[in-house]
Amino acid sequence: MSTYFPSGKNLAENRKWFVVDAKDKTVGRLSTRIAEILMGKNKPEWTPFLDMGDHVVVINAKDVVFKGSKLEQKKYQRHSGYPGGLKTSTAKKMMEETPERVVELAVKRMLPKTKLGKAMFKKLRVYADANHPHSAQQPESLEIETI
Repeated sequence: MSTYFPSGKNLAENRKWFVVDAKDKTVGRLSTRIAEILMGKNKPEWTPFLDMGDHVVVINAKDVVFKGSKLEQKKYQRHSGYPGGLKTSTAKKMMEETPERVVELAVKRMLPKTKLGKAMFKKLRVYADANHPHSAQQPESLEIETI
């Protein structure tokens, strides 16, 4: 008996495109499902050191939901690299200014912190409203249930 072992050839040609509607979905639960698809963990031939995942287009990012009081209490921080350069903003402010960035950050932080994780993150596209320019790739609609 031999064990199936995927080679790294033709991975890019076999990738699918999925569209996920984020309307009224919880940010964390939605992000875990998206990260799973980007890594390829939903496939039986998943291999930890290969980028087996598919492309994901997220629409309606402005309509995602935070449970409890996270909208006021959750903080996003970034640093400019200069002394005293720490910038902090709440989730509410981020949702008003750049709602797609909230989903991007949630998914990015669930991916591996390696070169492979960066390659996986490049397959994610997030849009604040329902319009997206990826209709030429013929993406499949993917219903993600968040309980």
